[in-house]
Amino acid sequence: MTGRRRLTTIVILAVACAATGCAPSPAPSPSPSSSGFTSDAEAFAAAEATYRAYVDALNQVDLADPTTFEPVFAWSGGSLEEADRQSFETARENGLIIGGDFRVVTTSGVDWDRYTGSVRLHACLDVSATEITGAAGNRQQGEDREPRVALILTLSPGDTATRLRLTDTQPREDQTLC
Repeated sequence: MTGRRRLTTIVILAVACAATGCAPSPAPSPSPSSSGFTSDAEAFAAAEATYRAYVDALNQVDLADPTTFEPVFAWSGGSLEEADRQSFETARENGLIIGGDFRVVTTSGVDWDRYTGSVRLHACLDVSATEITGAAGNRQQGEDREPRVALILTLSPGDTATRLRLTDTQPREDQTLC
């Protein structure tokens, strides 16, 4: 079934249901997600622990050894994991080397959706001690790179020790918050 046909079918069913009053009574309330968190504080703590584990795994990556990528993938999911896989492979093929460590400076909770289990955090990542070089030792990042990066992170339920996986990272518009 094509996307347009499926959408038309859904709209027709919704209109028919509304017209005939087939909504359940009383309407079911959404059930909490399988993440099992009981509060914002618990969800934010798990999200921070997940991000720190992801960064720790990232600091162990040796681009010449693809087996070192796997711990990063264990903490990531969705489009972020796909992007990580692609960028690590491209960097490996180009002989790039990552030196130094990334460091999580701060995190703060933004929101937690108790029904989907997703969590959003603000994070400040210190990149000042890292350097990416080519096989010949030439720097691969600009001299004007900011030493800290302000991010907004999205985490979704996953089969990790924290019950979350990092699924998206985006730069925050206001980098001065870092």
